[in-house]
Amino acid sequence: MSFLGSFTAFPNDIIYKSAQKTMLTKQIRVLTLNGGENRETTLYRLQKGWILRFNLGPSLFVSPVRIFCNHPTKKNEPFDRNKYTELKWNSPSGSKVDRHDLFAEVQIHTAGSFNYYFTADGSKDRQHADGEGYFLVDPILSLSTNDNPSEEADDDEEVEELCLDSIQCQTVIAKLLGPFPEWEGRLKVSYETGYNMIHFTPIQELGQSNSAYSIRNQLCLNPSFNTKDKKYGYNDVEKLVNEMVVNWKTLSLTDLVLNHTANDSPWLQEHPECGYNLVNSPHLKPAFLVDRILLHFSLDIGDGKYEAKGIPDTIDKMEHLEAIRRVLQEEVLPHFKLHEFFTMDIEIILRDFKRAIEEARPIASSRPQLDLIQDPQYRRNKSTVDMNTALHLYNTDKPGVSSRAERIQRCCGDFKAKLEDLNRHKMAEVQDHLNTAVSNFVANVKYRFVDGHGPRIGKVSAKEPLMWNYFVQPKSYDGTLAAEEVNMDGDSGKLIMAVNGWVMGDDPLRNFADPDRYVYLRRELIPWGDSCKLRFGKEPKDCPYLWQHMKEYTEKTVKVFHGVRLDNCHSTPIHVAEYMLDAARKIRPDLYVVAELFTGSECVDNIFMNKLGINSLIREALSANDCQDQGRLVYKYGGTSVGSFIQPRVQPLLPTTAHALFFDQTHDNESPVEKRSPYDPFPSSAIVAMACCATGSNRGYDQLVPHHIHVVNEERLYMSWATWDLPEPPFMNDKFGITAGKKILNQLHYQLGVTGFSEVYVDQLSHDTVAITRHNPINHDSYVMVARTAFHHPHNPKETGYIRPLTLDGDITEIVFEAKFSMTDGYKYEKNPKYINGLPNYYLDIRENLSPEASGLIKVRKQGDSSIVDFHTFTPGCVVVVKQVLPTRAKNAILKIRRGVSQFGYLMRSYSGRTMFDESFDKSNFHAIVSKLTLSDMNIVLYRCDSEEKADGNGFGAYDIPGHGPMVYCGLRGLMAVLAHVRPNNDLGHPLCNNLREGNWLSDYVAKRLQVHPTTKDLGQWFEGVLGHLKDIPRFLVPCYFDTVITGAYVVLRDQAMKLMSEFIQDGSTFVHMLSLGSLQFCGFVKNAKLPKLSEFVKSTTPKVDVDHPLSLAAGFPHFASGYMRNWGRDTFIAIRGLLLLTGRFCDAKLIILAYGGCLRHGLIPNLLNEGSGARYNCRDAVWWWFQAIQDYCKFKGTDILKEKVARLYPSDDSTVHQPGEYDQPLYEVMQEALQRHAEGLKYRERNAGTQIDDQMKDEGFNNEIGVDWETGFVFGGNEHNCGTWMDKMGSSAKAGNKGKPATPRSGSAVELVGLSMSALTWLEKLAAQKVYPYDGVSAIKNGVSTKVTFKDWCALIKSNFEKHFWINVDQEAEYEPHPELINRRGIYKDSFFAKPFWADFQLRPNFPIAMIVAPQLFTPEHAWIALTQAEEVLLGSLGMKTLDPRDWAYVGDYDNSNDSSDPKVAHGFNYHNGPEWIWPIGYFLRAKLYYAKALEPKKKGLLKSTISFIKTRLTSHYAHVMDSPWQSLPELTNSNGQFCASSCPAQAWSVACVLEVLYDLEEVGLVDDIAPRRNSADLSQQTVLV
Repeated sequence: MSFLGSFTAFPNDIIYKSAQKTMLTKQIRVLTLNGGENRETTLYRLQKGWILRFNLGPSLFVSPVRIFCNHPTKKNEPFDRNKYTELKWNSPSGSKVDRHDLFAEVQIHTAGSFNYYFTADGSKDRQHADGEGYFLVDPILSLSTNDNPSEEADDDEEVEELCLDSIQCQTVIAKLLGPFPEWEGRLKVSYETGYNMIHFTPIQELGQSNSAYSIRNQLCLNPSFNTKDKKYGYNDVEKLVNEMVVNWKTLSLTDLVLNHTANDSPWLQEHPECGYNLVNSPHLKPAFLVDRILLHFSLDIGDGKYEAKGIPDTIDKMEHLEAIRRVLQEEVLPHFKLHEFFTMDIEIILRDFKRAIEEARPIASSRPQLDLIQDPQYRRNKSTVDMNTALHLYNTDKPGVSSRAERIQRCCGDFKAKLEDLNRHKMAEVQDHLNTAVSNFVANVKYRFVDGHGPRIGKVSAKEPLMWNYFVQPKSYDGTLAAEEVNMDGDSGKLIMAVNGWVMGDDPLRNFADPDRYVYLRRELIPWGDSCKLRFGKEPKDCPYLWQHMKEYTEKTVKVFHGVRLDNCHSTPIHVAEYMLDAARKIRPDLYVVAELFTGSECVDNIFMNKLGINSLIREALSANDCQDQGRLVYKYGGTSVGSFIQPRVQPLLPTTAHALFFDQTHDNESPVEKRSPYDPFPSSAIVAMACCATGSNRGYDQLVPHHIHVVNEERLYMSWATWDLPEPPFMNDKFGITAGKKILNQLHYQLGVTGFSEVYVDQLSHDTVAITRHNPINHDSYVMVARTAFHHPHNPKETGYIRPLTLDGDITEIVFEAKFSMTDGYKYEKNPKYINGLPNYYLDIRENLSPEASGLIKVRKQGDSSIVDFHTFTPGCVVVVKQVLPTRAKNAILKIRRGVSQFGYLMRSYSGRTMFDESFDKSNFHAIVSKLTLSDMNIVLYRCDSEEKADGNGFGAYDIPGHGPMVYCGLRGLMAVLAHVRPNNDLGHPLCNNLREGNWLSDYVAKRLQVHPTTKDLGQWFEGVLGHLKDIPRFLVPCYFDTVITGAYVVLRDQAMKLMSEFIQDGSTFVHMLSLGSLQFCGFVKNAKLPKLSEFVKSTTPKVDVDHPLSLAAGFPHFASGYMRNWGRDTFIAIRGLLLLTGRFCDAKLIILAYGGCLRHGLIPNLLNEGSGARYNCRDAVWWWFQAIQDYCKFKGTDILKEKVARLYPSDDSTVHQPGEYDQPLYEVMQEALQRHAEGLKYRERNAGTQIDDQMKDEGFNNEIGVDWETGFVFGGNEHNCGTWMDKMGSSAKAGNKGKPATPRSGSAVELVGLSMSALTWLEKLAAQKVYPYDGVSAIKNGVSTKVTFKDWCALIKSNFEKHFWINVDQEAEYEPHPELINRRGIYKDSFFAKPFWADFQLRPNFPIAMIVAPQLFTPEHAWIALTQAEEVLLGSLGMKTLDPRDWAYVGDYDNSNDSSDPKVAHGFNYHNGPEWIWPIGYFLRAKLYYAKALEPKKKGLLKSTISFIKTRLTSHYAHVMDSPWQSLPELTNSNGQFCASSCPAQAWSVACVLEVLYDLEEVGLVDDIAPRRNSADLSQQTVLV
């Protein structure tokens, strides 16, 4: 056909290319392991040649995980289900302890289903598995006659393959093929109709019923295939199958029938142990007797014996059914006392009981209650009880009896009553079974004899009984019921066997013939009376002959056929099917396995698929109720959506639905001509053909056979293919039925599959008309099929009616074919007595390769770049397929987008299939542009929240996605927060995708917001140039290409940012990378939140520095991002080490230190900076954090910063604002001034005190004091009316009475301030000794006299007093506990010393670990460890630390700033620092644990290792949060137990910084993890998850 030439194949991939070399396009799927997960109900599909990569989930980061997999390690190595190989863990990072990126890999090279499991306790025992799952590897279906062609083919040799999505399979009932020499002619019908796979029903010898699925001898061919001259065998079939491959390129599959055999199988008589007989399954005896009772009852009805009771021999009325029910329940069944098979003979047991009492029989053991014990042989009244239990419970003292005999008599009486009760309960249970049996029996009779949709048999006879038997027995056993009951017992029972069948709604994972099931007794089985159910047992040794026989049958089968259909799979024991398929795959490794499952549950379906390696599940279009329902089936099973996102080759392994083998009709079901109408088969076939999956049909469908070709009753033969016109039976050609049309559909389906048309779109045009598009995501050509179905016979077959016009983007270049279905009056159907024939009076009028203007069914008109299809003459049964191509403008636009994307390092394909890679490095190249960006520019490009962006005054803010909400960031990360979830799930219905399809607003936004900044203008123009082409492509493609551009750009930008950071960051894990990006998020320039200008002298030491615009650190997003709320002195210097120093941003850190230093006033660094001129000096701690930041900076970069000039805004406390150059000082002088002001002591009142700067604070709160208590050396300050540390919540609710009251004043000497001051003094003492710092002390006022105090003396004073005044011992120490009544908890460090209120000193808060890190010399290691243990037990939360001991009266764990209650503890968020769990303190807590574990390791061996494990465990929740957070950050705080807090900032600078510091300290410890990281040669160029 000429239209096939229009297909062009391109590989559907994006290929990664580095600057030096092209990487192979090997696909990698990443599966994250989580503790306690059993994924046996989850389906994962992979392909040979891929790599499966396992990652650890957060719950396993710290565990000694070992992972095992039974996928063969070498190519062509036979699969052994029980042979597991341990996979080795690798790490792509250089970390010694960080396990966040550990991975293990499986190279996929073998088809089948494979299991993995992992342990978390270091063991390899599968019994200790902490999780497991399966992955399914598709076979490669080779069009070669070699059993395993991959073994012999050279690397460069191409072997033609049949991809699963291009299968067109036709079922033929093998017995209807006739003698074997005639097969080729009959099978040629399939070949000539375009099928490339033939499904043969069983070819083996059939049983007496001649059912295609009742096999008599599994090892021999059906003798009906023989001729007079020759007997045919498996070898002959194998030869034919191979010839079909060579000559027709057609593969074959057949059924494996494993769970039953024909009831006349000779080997079953020789080996009755293979069936469920009454010897090996005596629990079936009652069911067998019921079966015979019902058969005799049926025969008696047929003989007219029950006519007097209202049951005639012809059953056709509902009253007959009620009479049957009544007679069975009231007369027939009660006569046989069926309960006796379950009950006991009370008199016999009672005699034994009495005898045991009289003999004083000892009691060996007993049970808590007396239960009836079923007789294992199910003899009448032979059930019993446990006599020891009976004696224990009923041989008891009887008060008031006069003799032993009387006591025994009373014991026997009680015992008898219990036995009668047990019998009574059992009889009721049996009666319930029998009632159900009668109901099911009557329901079956109703279907067979009365229901309109049933066969309505009429007269009851031996040939047509009321219901088919559940058991078979030798003919010689037939007799009276009494005689047949005798045969149940003894050796004769082994030949009485249960038939197989189906139990509707049953649990397919349970064997319905097991002893604990009553399916046969309750008549719940839909029986197949010609086949006996096989009894395999649990393993081969349970029934050796059966296992070996069926294994040989399986091996013979797969030696011939390329695939198997597992018949009745849901009722086949899984372990049996596993065993047989393992044997099959040893012979044919790429075996194609299909099944039809009726489990009623996708999860259960997946269990079968996972354990058996089922490649495709059979689905059927005939199950649809209407056209729309049928379209939904295509959408569900038929491929990905049109316009799907381009997925990276390294991507998460996502659960999938089972691959479909989608039939228009299976051989089990009635003809669609009967069920629907003759007009429907062709359009429904067209709908199926457009599905991107395997498709199938049943022989006879294409010939419009108007009845079910029954697998049991049909005996006529198929017709053979004829090459001449007007053939007569036994021949046919393409003019029969819809054969010619089906060939076109099959060829179309095949070509669409092999040429990459993998995307599908279903559009319902009317109630009976559907349009289905198959789209190629590489060349963007489409084939659109429109079909007019006829689920019911049309009232007017010649009427078109109204069908909504179809709008297609682009041009319709040709009508591939159109077909009109019509009826002629010239012929009439007559059933041929010898050959299966179809309706002769319907035909297809097919026209191919037409210009759009030549169509007789549709009219095509242009409307701009779109084509409109109007349905001119489109009657029921019509089908049209058109080829659609994009307009030239759209094609060119896509090529330009691809060229742009290729600059990221992706190999994109042109329409001709050539690769596109832009290796130029001119100024327009993306990499060239990005290479010029600074980290400050990256802040603009990737991040900036809404208020930061608006502060620029350029008219931009966060983009608001309708139906979704504003993006969290204006930069690319804001988009990635959405795309990272939309892309992997291909969520094309997401509001973001809707917005992209509806207009170009977002593309314009991305480009234009960057163009307003000089340093990002080039990048903005690049985006405008590339994204601008989206305007010229069809809107359905916009989300896909927009994502490709944005995601690719984001990855390059993110990687470039990593290159500009420190080695610690570059060599770190994904966790380190994600945290380090906080440096970009929070550090930037915001116009309405400037830092003070710097001294011009700074330019001499820091080239290219912009002294007018130093960057600042935002405290958090979105509340503290811009304006006066952005820059907090305390927050900045707590975060600066983690966000700027550890990341290598030393210049930015230095400028921030100098800028804040210029604002020093009253010896303090501002709390709220407000650009310096509006600073508030109401915090006592910012200056000490500033000192700590200077010290940390010097440790990384040296002490030159101390000589840098600081432009002082306030040379004196009372001076006005100075400009740079008016009063510049070296930094060391500013530092010394701060120390001196503390040493001298200072009381001051805030400037502009009152409501103009704080409308909540009381007047007394504006009065501040700082100083040093020279008795202890502790810095102190504040009062009970203000709050000068980080716990700075001021009450604001007049209603609740907390307005103007600080929730946590922490006046006096706060523990962390004592530690920070000690840290600064200790450091300066060393610098002074080295002559680096020009001062060695301060002047202090003691007793009114100015006295020199050296740093050394000051440090000694603090150290000598710290433990004395802050440590609360585990045991009472009266000498150091002047107020023991205030001690709420022992073994802790106080939060403050000499605070007001005085009891606040004794509160347990998370501040002391800060002092432990900055000044560890103050602490006794043993005391420190006790206090840290207390904090762990009392304060530690999932993400943060409780800010107050829960035992404290003020503790409230949940923060709500909008609380307007009258409760003073919580109103207006008063409990901000009195319970909620803040994140940043956990960093210091974990670092302190690490520090002191190392210090105590010599005394407590193993403490360091266990502490590292503990720390890594705690950090798993932070990792998970950062990875899941759209803000890519950690929050300010959480509510109790880690619960989300709506009033918290979702992104907080110091939270991120302090956790990053923990990871840095872990690396610095130097203790190598159990799994030593090493660089791996595996391609790790793309991160698993684009975050």
